[in-house]
This record gives sequence, C-alpha cells and structure tokens, in this order.
Amino acid sequence: MKWLALLLAFLLVIPTSGFIKENHGIECKCEKSLGKAWLKEIDGVKVLYIEGTNYEMGYQHGYLLRNETQENLRAILNDALQYNMTKEKLLQIWNITKQHIPQEYIEELHGLADGAAVSFNDVVAAYMAIISWGSKCFGIAAWNNATIDKKLYFFRSFDLPMNMADPVTGKKMHDNAVLIVRKPKKGYASITPSIAGSLHGGGGFNTAGIAIGMHTSLTSDFTFNGIPAVFRVQQVLDHAGNISQAINYIISNRTAGWTFIIADAKVPVGYAIETTAHHYYVGGYNNAVESIPPFWEVKEVVRRTNFFISPELASTQRNHYDPSGLKGFIRIFTQNDPYFVIWRSYKAMSELIEANYGNFDLNASMQLFQKGYRGDTDAMLKILIKLANGTSFNRAWNMWVACPADGDIVISFAHGNKIAFDEPYHYFNLYKLLQ
Repeated sequence: MKWLALLLAFLLVIPTSGFIKENHGIECKCEKSLGKAWLKEIDGVKVLYIEGTNYEMGYQHGYLLRNETQENLRAILNDALQYNMTKEKLLQIWNITKQHIPQEYIEELHGLADGAAVSFNDVVAAYMAIISWGSKCFGIAAWNNATIDKKLYFFRSFDLPMNMADPVTGKKMHDNAVLIVRKPKKGYASITPSIAGSLHGGGGFNTAGIAIGMHTSLTSDFTFNGIPAVFRVQQVLDHAGNISQAINYIISNRTAGWTFIIADAKVPVGYAIETTAHHYYVGGYNNAVESIPPFWEVKEVVRRTNFFISPELASTQRNHYDPSGLKGFIRIFTQNDPYFVIWRSYKAMSELIEANYGNFDLNASMQLFQKGYRGDTDAMLKILIKLANGTSFNRAWNMWVACPADGDIVISFAHGNKIAFDEPYHYFNLYKLLQ
C-alpha cells in the first residue's frame, strides 16, 4: 500500500541511535496506586473501573489486567513484524513523536508498564504500531428528527482482523475485550469499549455528553511530528466539555489520515471530521461537501468510514474521487483499489438510515446496525464481506450504540471466530457504573 511504502521509506532515514533512555521520575506506589479501582464481570463482560492521576490509572489498568495486557502487547508487536515494523523501528517513531504527546499520557503509559510488569519500551512500541493500524471502522451520529425521542444517538464499530493473537498463548486480542470506565483526577469521567492494554477502543463518550469515534483513512500526507490520533481522542474524552473543544483537540497537532464522528448530546449536534498532516475538514450534515456525488446528505445525521469525502483530502488518498459504480468495482482487480468495497458499506448503512429515519433509539439502532453491517440489507456487501475474510473489513471486534445524554450504552463483543454483529448485546449505564 502507498502509505506503508512511504512510512517504511521514512524510517530508513531516521537515525538508529538515541533509543529511549529516560527516567520518568514517577515513584511507583505499587498496590497503593490501585485506590478504588476494580475489575468485575458484569453480564459476561469484563468491566474495568480506574480513577486518579494518569499514572495511577495506567497502573490500575496494567495491574488488574496484567495477563491480558501482556498477551495483547505481544500480539501487537508480533503483528507489526509482518509489515517489517520491528520494535527498533517503532521506537524510532516514538523518539520523534514523544515530544508532542501530552505528559499526562506518557505518565499513564509508564503506569501501564509498571502495573502489567512489562517494559516501557514494549508499551510505547506497541502504541506506535497501533497508530499505523488499518482499522476499518464506522461511525454515525443521529439526533432530533432522525431519532424517536429527539435525543442524540451515537454508533461505532471497531474493526480489525479476527486472527490477531498472542504468539505465546494463542489468545486472540478481541477475546481480551474490556469495557473501561475512567475517572481522571483532572477531567471528565468516560466510558469506552476497548481491549486490555489500550487507553480506549477508538472512541466512547464522557459525562459532558461528548461522544467520539475514529476510523483509519489512508493518505500520502502524514508526519510523526504531532500528537497521534489515539492520544487526541483521549484528550477529547478527558477534557472536552463542548463540541468546540472536542473539534479543536482533533484538528490540532495532526499526524496522519483519519476520519472522526464527534457529537455533543447537550445541543444536540454531530460533525464529521477528516484529517491528514496538512489538511482537515469539519462539516455538519448540511455542509455542501456531504452532498458531492456519489455521496449525499441525510438530515441531522453524520456518518463516516474509511475514506475521505472532502475532495481536498481525497486527493491525498486516491486517484479517482468517485469510488462507486462499475469503474470502481473494476479497480478492485486492476489497481488493487479498496474503495469500492468501503463505498458499498457506506452506501448500505446510509440507505438503512434513510429507510428507518425517525425511528432510532438505543434498541432499534443496535439491531438495525448489526443487520446492516453484516450485509443483510445488501447482497453485494454480503458477498464482499465473505471475500474479505482475513482482513479488517467489517470484522467488528465490538459494536456499540450510546445515548450520551442519559449515560446509556448497548454493546456487543466479538468472541472467538464470531464477529460482534453476530453476538448478543449488553446494556450498561455510565452513571450507575460510576456509583
């Protein structure tokens, strides 16, 4: 892939000296850092509650999920090797980007390493591998006339290959799923479906009613001199009290290609955001960009997956703006172009939204989006999902719908070889878990 070739070329010119030799200067209080943290299985789901300083939250996470965190770190580093991303190269990236990462999250990664009894280098190398993942996710926010009660509902699917596993134990990463409830000493409490060892699963919502989801969008316009999106998402969850603050965190200090859905349940309103290193787009449902053919506007709904719709950003990603139609289909085979496949998922989900407009609530949304995401409403999408076996396309590790205003979330997790859209779902409330 173009972006991977550019990434590897860039790594060749990075000096190989100067690997991490830092003393984080944070005293490890060991079990004293556990505070009021807890890990419980509720309705068959592991729920992790962490609170305190960033170091303490990292320590609690690593300590209470020690085996699972170790398994997932090994799985990530082993997976990176197939792309020639050795630990040494990943640490080279860390040495470039660490100067931009807020200190609070560096401290949290130190806490995670100490709690999980692993090296700090292993943790940050794994996090640098994560920023290059090709996760094929999907996000939707709907509000006002689009929903049954005018409240804002937020959907996200977190997609990665189902075969990522620890080379030592054979445990698959998605089988180390966890629902994280987080209460930082300075900031907003939040909830996010995730996996052991990860700060978040690419999205969630906080007690200020701010919801966010991120999705990979490949681009030739990237840099390591900025804050990786995984940390900018955490800034939103921890510190954004309104939509303007949330947007500012996402469009500042950009690094690579991502799309985001961000929403504020208090207004209510949602926005689609697209970013590369040097460009960004922020648009509501009625922005003219949303209706450039073959894309179209859905009133009071924003949605995004793994391509750019803004022509400016799309030009950094693909040679043909329009991914649809017979020409798009032919490019799958003649140019190894994935965008027709991604387009088909976008089209199917958009048509599903229109067909059920005004009827979305917590239960109906989850049921419908599971149905649409596995291709039940689009025969061609169903075939493409089967043909994409072994990739991340529509391989949902988790799927969730939330009503941030009420604190409610319904979620399904993948297990073994069963994708999240084929699994039963579970109900939680952020405010009850905080109690």
